[in-house]
Amino acid sequence: MHLIAAAQMVSTADKAHNVEAATRLVRRAAELGARLVGLPENFSWMGPEPERPAAAETLEGPTLSRMAQLARELRVTLLAGSVLEAGAPGGRLYNTSVLFGPDGARLATYRKMHLFDVDVGDGATYQESAAVAPGTEVVAAQTEVGRLGLSVCYDVRFPELYRRLSRDGATLLAVPAAFTLMTGKDHWEVLLRARAIENQAYVLAPAQGGRHSANRQTYGHSMVVDPWGLVTARASEGEGLAVAPVDPEMQARVRRNLPCLQHRRLD
Repeated sequence: MHLIAAAQMVSTADKAHNVEAATRLVRRAAELGARLVGLPENFSWMGPEPERPAAAETLEGPTLSRMAQLARELRVTLLAGSVLEAGAPGGRLYNTSVLFGPDGARLATYRKMHLFDVDVGDGATYQESAAVAPGTEVVAAQTEVGRLGLSVCYDVRFPELYRRLSRDGATLLAVPAAFTLMTGKDHWEVLLRARAIENQAYVLAPAQGGRHSANRQTYGHSMVVDPWGLVTARASEGEGLAVAPVDPEMQARVRRNLPCLQHRRLD
């Protein structure tokens, strides 16, 4: 049995401050015994839309290099929730989640497939695709805690992605996010618990949680959900950690006693 941790942040346009906050939270999670630590979407930068291109980095840039070093130093598996990755077609960026192993090696790279182009009624219209290009690959990777399926935020509304991940052997699902306050208060927990129940998988959901600027506020409530759909750890608002165990025997029992993954009709 291993502990996993979802880190909650309130990132701003100050990248150095954000990276320091992320480092502090990962260190704290490791001190508590977590073997897998997840950071939220946009953990290194959440600033004004016109500044997005300037905030982007490559996969070998300073932010992810720092996270690789941190994973290696603490000997933990570290999910760098998402960063803005430079180099997408048409001058756009990718919203990219990167998983590092305890040796600091990059285990997986996932580029967010579903982009947040919506008007949720909070006074702001979101058009992620104006600057971000969608990824095309479904990604899972083996870790010491289990096989981890990667996703980012708005992806959680598309259950077919998680069906693919569970079919590919995922026993944990990562959902780093920056859910708006308007959608989060009604949908966040419901969607996470649904994805856990449908796939009989643990869900690790590190989130942004607080006020980032005068016109941007996120819901928070980072959490871990077990394969029965129960929330086993939860943060509230502001910086924090949600830490909970992963119990492979409990998960195997759930999948054996209620074998819905074997009953799927894919025809």
